[in-house]
Formats: sequence, C-alpha cells, structure tokens
Amino acid sequence: MKLEPFKLERYFAEYEFKVKFLLSSSDCESLSMAELILMAGPDTLDLWQNLRLGYTESPGHPVLREHVAQLYDHTLPDNIIIAAPEEAIFIAMQTILSSDDHIITVSPAYQSLHEVARSIGCSITQWNLEPGAKGWHLDLNLLERAITDHTKMIIINFPHNPTGHTLSHSDFNAVVELAAKRGIYIFSDEMYRLLEIDPTIRLPSVCDVYEKGISLSGLSKSFALPGLRIGWLALREKELINRCLEFKDYTTICNSAPSEILAIIALQNKDQILQRNLDIIQGNIVLAKQFFSDNSNLFSWFGPKAGSVSFPEWLGEIPVEQFCKKVLEHRGVMIVPGNLFGFSGNHFRIGLGRKNFGEAIAILNGYIKDSGLHGA
Repeated sequence: MKLEPFKLERYFAEYEFKVKFLLSSSDCESLSMAELILMAGPDTLDLWQNLRLGYTESPGHPVLREHVAQLYDHTLPDNIIIAAPEEAIFIAMQTILSSDDHIITVSPAYQSLHEVARSIGCSITQWNLEPGAKGWHLDLNLLERAITDHTKMIIINFPHNPTGHTLSHSDFNAVVELAAKRGIYIFSDEMYRLLEIDPTIRLPSVCDVYEKGISLSGLSKSFALPGLRIGWLALREKELINRCLEFKDYTTICNSAPSEILAIIALQNKDQILQRNLDIIQGNIVLAKQFFSDNSNLFSWFGPKAGSVSFPEWLGEIPVEQFCKKVLEHRGVMIVPGNLFGFSGNHFRIGLGRKNFGEAIAILNGYIKDSGLHGA
C-alpha cells in the first residue's frame, strides 16, 4: 500500500499556523475548553473531574456511544465505533475493499475518501458535481451507468465539502435504490450533517435507511471541536462491525479518555452548540453574498445549501492558484484553490464558520482594490 501525499493537508500544514486569517477553513469557530466545561451537567462533570487516564473501551465509552446513537433514528449504540474521523475512513476502506473492487466516488472530494481505495488497488470512477446556473448538480444517470459487476462501494458526502451542495430527498433515495439492487455498500461522509440552514432538506443518515449503509460523522465540523479528534462509524452489519474493531487494534486500539468525556458533554448540549454554529454561518453568508455581489466581475458566487463551506469561482485573468498565492503573500489570508480537491478550473473553497470571516473578507476586498483587480 502506497498513499499519495494528501494535497489539502500538506497545504494546511505549510500555512495554517503561519497566517492570521484562514478564509478556507471547513470547521466552525472552535469552542474553548472553558466554554465546553461550563455546559457540563453534574453527572458528566463528575465523570470529568474523576477521570483516570487509563485505556478506554475500543468501540468507545458506552455513554458516548449512547449519545451518538441518539443522533440516528434506527441505529443502536452497539452499531457505533468511536474513532478519529480520518482513522474511521481508513478502517472502513481497509476492512471492506480489496484490489479487484471498483468504487464510485462523488467528486470533488476530501482526498482520503478515494485515495485509500486507490492505494488498495481499487479502480475508481468519479461521479462529478457540475456547476450550473442554479448551482451544483449531479447526474444520476451517470451514476447508474458507472456501476459494474465489480462495484463494491459508492462514496457520497452530503452536505458536501467543498461545494456546500446536498442532494434532494428523491435523488438520495434513488442512490440508495441503485446500491440496494446490487448489494453495493454506500459509504456516506456526513461530517457536515446538522448544519442545514433549512432543516427540511436534511437527508437521513444512510445507516438508518440501508443495511449496507455506513455513516461517517464526528465532532470536528458541525460541533466545532476538531481538537478532540472524536468521530465515529455508524453501521449495521454485525460481522463488519467486528472486523472494523479487529482492524482498529492495529491503529489506535482505543480512544483518548479525556476526549471521550468532553465529547459526551458536547452531545448532551448539541442543540445549543449547533445553533451557535448555524448563527455564525448565516451571518457570514450575508457578508459573503455582499462581497461577491460587489465583485461580480471577478467572482461567481455559489451559495451553500448546507454545511460550512462554499466553492465560488474566480473569473480573473490569472489562474486561481496564482490568485490564492498572491493574496496569501500580500495580505496573509489563506485561500484553498480547487486543484487541492482534484478539481479542474478556477473554483476555490471558502469557510463560513469562523467568527473572523468578516475581517478576512474585508482584507481580501482591500487587496482586490489596491491591486487594481476591481477595475479589471
């Protein structure tokens, strides 16, 4: 197995802690330890204060798995495996896939969603999101035509990173039906679920509606707690759960004891945390719309349907990679170009979940005016 360098993560590693403004962060404004501890009820505070730093249960703390299961309609605590989100992707792909398998993946996508499968030797077909006059769209006919006798898994991600797109309920049901006809696994990255501005468009978790559905989620995005490194797989096949746990013995074995208790506190206060993050996103969408409207000769705005990111298009004369580099060098604002997601063209990701978004977009606006791009 040979994994290619993770382009997006290498880019963040180079610049994330050197610049003042991250305009492309996908997570929401991180909660502080003090903020989170203040939310703890008496019983959970007692768990925290009397925590012993020993090994933990490999599937995850029983109380934590109970709270995770409450996020789903038909998924029990025994169907939950707690792991770091990236670890969970690795475990699932290594456990399910082999070199003669074929996968279909939504594209663009977070690189590990397809890179781990590629490193195993799987053949890969991209199911491409396309920009249009009404926003992003996917062609279900292309998905159906891509399925072969060797297709083992369809990989989806809604709400989507980096576009902020999500499927309609009817299209989601159609994907599940296509997979069910052939007994194909669906691996669903649901890290941005619960950040739908309109809750009526929220899709069901695939683990709730399909026996071979595997849901990935966690606290990094919707819950603004990436530093806890707590995520999970929710899946229904008992034998697959056992195999995933056997594989986990070769990764982390078990989870961080402090992180698990802090995760319990977060899930016990999910409504408060989610509303706080949605308020930030909604406020930043207003600022983003104004900025892109004022600079419509240079950008095409693609507003998100859900989640904390969007994927607008740069219309200037220089390539988007060069534009992002210039903004980084001259103003210290980091913007992620679309090629880091394997996407051709001039799109770039912006993050809508940070409190300093308005300051960062104002600095970008100042750079555009000072550099003469505004009148181009």
